[in-house]
Amino acid sequence: MAVRPVITWGDPRLKLNSEDVGEWTDELEQLVEDLFETALAEEGVGLAAPQVGVNLNLAVIDCSTGEDPAQKLVLINPQIIREEGSQMGPEGCLSIPGIREVLERPRKVTLRNRRRDGSWHDVEGEDLLARAFCHEIDHLRGRLFVEYFGPVKRQVLQRRFQKMTRSS
Repeated sequence: MAVRPVITWGDPRLKLNSEDVGEWTDELEQLVEDLFETALAEEGVGLAAPQVGVNLNLAVIDCSTGEDPAQKLVLINPQIIREEGSQMGPEGCLSIPGIREVLERPRKVTLRNRRRDGSWHDVEGEDLLARAFCHEIDHLRGRLFVEYFGPVKRQVLQRRFQKMTRSS
């Protein structure tokens, strides 16, 4: 397992629509382990492959942040098939460190997700897990959470992020 560098806001690779994962390989298994390790090291709930420069429909989520291995989820070619309700809450992103903003997301989300063996199953998530599903799938579609805000707020956040990046 290895902690990989997380690419940040402004890198054009974050804007790409990811390619579907094909046959499961040892390299993909290694990537999943690295994504979990990187998310844990960066104190994140989830991480998508594009955030480490790999343009694949693959992401990991662990709402327990390493406390409960049973909560580790691997998203392979995920598709949102149902959204219910709404929730307002703070959201951050490992590709935009230091920026957290309140954002509306569905309260409950159902995904169609592929297993490593190629079969499909549905996965439901509520509250934080529903938020994480939406956030990571946005990454797979080349979208950052700050893009939900209007142009003025986005510009303010971008300036704040650039200022923090320069001073660190």
